[in-house]
Amino acid sequence: MDVNALLGQLKKIKPSSFKGIGTPVFVLAALGMIILPMPSFLLDILFSFNIALALVVLLVAIYTDRPLDFAAFPSVLLIATLLRLALNVASTRIILLEGHNGGDAAGKVIESFGSVVIGGNYAVGLVVFLILIIINFAVVTKGAGRIAEVSARFTLDAMPGKQMAIDADLNAGVLNQDQARERRAEVTKEADFYGAMDGASKFVKGDAIAGIMIMVINILGGFVIGMVQHGMDFSSAVEVYTLLTIGDGLVAQIPGLLLSIAAALMVTRQNESGDMGQMMMSQMLDNPKSITIAAGLLFIMGIVPGMPHFAFISLALVIGAVAYFLYRKQAQEREESLALTQKPAVDKADAKPKELSWDDVQHVDTIGLEVGYRLIPLVDKGQGGELLGRIKGVRKKLSQELGFLVPAVHIRDNLDLSPNTYRISLMGVACGEAEIRHDCELAINPGQVYGKLDGIETKDPAFGLEAVWIAPELREHAQTLGYTVVDAATVVATHLSQLLTNNAAKLLGYEEVQQLMDILAKNSPKLVDGFIPEVMPLGIVVKVMQNLLNEGVSIRDLRTIVQTLLEYGPKSTDTEVLTAAVRISLKRMIIQEISGPETEIPVITLAPELEQMLHKSMQTTGGEGPNIEPSLAERMQKSLEDATQKQEMVGQPAILLTSGMLRSTLSRFVKHTIPNLRVISYQEVPDEKQIRIVSAVGQ
Repeated sequence: MDVNALLGQLKKIKPSSFKGIGTPVFVLAALGMIILPMPSFLLDILFSFNIALALVVLLVAIYTDRPLDFAAFPSVLLIATLLRLALNVASTRIILLEGHNGGDAAGKVIESFGSVVIGGNYAVGLVVFLILIIINFAVVTKGAGRIAEVSARFTLDAMPGKQMAIDADLNAGVLNQDQARERRAEVTKEADFYGAMDGASKFVKGDAIAGIMIMVINILGGFVIGMVQHGMDFSSAVEVYTLLTIGDGLVAQIPGLLLSIAAALMVTRQNESGDMGQMMMSQMLDNPKSITIAAGLLFIMGIVPGMPHFAFISLALVIGAVAYFLYRKQAQEREESLALTQKPAVDKADAKPKELSWDDVQHVDTIGLEVGYRLIPLVDKGQGGELLGRIKGVRKKLSQELGFLVPAVHIRDNLDLSPNTYRISLMGVACGEAEIRHDCELAINPGQVYGKLDGIETKDPAFGLEAVWIAPELREHAQTLGYTVVDAATVVATHLSQLLTNNAAKLLGYEEVQQLMDILAKNSPKLVDGFIPEVMPLGIVVKVMQNLLNEGVSIRDLRTIVQTLLEYGPKSTDTEVLTAAVRISLKRMIIQEISGPETEIPVITLAPELEQMLHKSMQTTGGEGPNIEPSLAERMQKSLEDATQKQEMVGQPAILLTSGMLRSTLSRFVKHTIPNLRVISYQEVPDEKQIRIVSAVGQ
């Protein structure tokens, strides 16, 4: 191949082809420094680069908002340690080979650190070097390694609790699917980061130990080589090789100390977004009382006879001035806050009685939320309340799942309630009430935890699980023990979501169904034209949709529902028959919501004798429901509860498969006592699905 062809091939290589080869080249270069001899000027450049790299890593660690934003830190730490060890080997080779020629034989950097920094006194340099080693090894590296080890263990132990907290926020409508996926990925990344930091801290610790051993080997080896091979006297050999070794050690240990400090800063920071310097200053200066006491103690120490009066008293005055300005600032903020909350008084003399009107008649709220006066901060955005946003998320999530717009929630305070109590009402009737603590967090026992928590024991208002109200600072500890920890706003939002889901049929009325018909008419005008009231009155359509919602079936597929009603409407006006027909048309969606995309459906069935007896009872009552003896009903309920619990323990849905005649009656029978049990008929099993009987009730 000629030169022109070679140049043509090189031009075809894109710059992006070299992307990502920096780290492999860097590692290979470090290995080359260990094997091949290096000139002293190149060694100076690499030592300077090593110091610059350590400074850059330290500054990045300081100014990073969160530890996870510098997730590559463990790898950077490993590569920097490898570079420093390779430089130690290269500098040791030059010192032992060329050390007899003078102090600059190993490069200007080592000479400067050996003469300028420690004043040319090898005894002083030895002491300084040992102190640096002790600080790096016994204090910084050891502490950072212990913190990294504990953080890694606690982070891994807390992963199940954090995952369940994300699921709770997802179910409460606080997060959507994409946000929940990002949160789960962040939890996994956090565990990987602290696990990697635990391993990387071992490299830093080993590097500190290697520094001591390299120093001893260099001094002894230089002493032997200088006297035996180069004929130097004892004092000259000791002075030359000790100064070079100490200079080499300082050049290597100073970057090592900087990296150790960076590692300590990374593992001691909380995983919260914010500038570290600003967070430290704001938290340290948040309470001027402590600063005032410190100024007073410094002043007392300054007036003690024999103490340096100027240093202590001047510093006390400076700190006292800082405390004074902090007090002034806090007082000004309180005055501004008070001025904003005060409202102008109404002149009662000028107020005239207002005539009554229909506006004074209070109508019943479809969905109401009443809170005690201590829970007002939860709904006040000015005080950081998050409940309004959570409720909006609940409404959005339920509207998407149920298929119609969930009405707005009317929130108001109620002085008749206990201060920490809230009440949820539907159509003016209270359907849920609980007492919470807005300044605490609720640690819920999901069924298996590894310890007890200090706090106020209670029950989760949404699902009745054992729970404990804990202080916010115990959140990480509770998650480590396996608890699911949520804040007070999420507790209320989850309770509201659960009640609205169970009572979805009450939220759907004539107005909502008519709006659904209007929306469907825009996309399928022929389908809706002549449907209401020619084929079927609006009241029957509303009743059918309410039946579907009452049985946990979404009405999102409005097109299929209307098509089925158009087909069966001329044949029957019985809402139970029409509901069963619509369920059969929606069978694929129903089964998918219950068991997912699995081709095999695990089901619970009734024994043939029991099912036949219930059929006969239905016939004797004229189809109005089986006439079941109380003892038999109690045994059936107990057996169905046991079968449902077994399915939940193995992580599978609980499905009762029965005949179409019994499905509606059994669905009402288990709705409130066994809400997790879904009842389907044989006709509602799609053709492509296979059933697997896991339990038979009544055998």
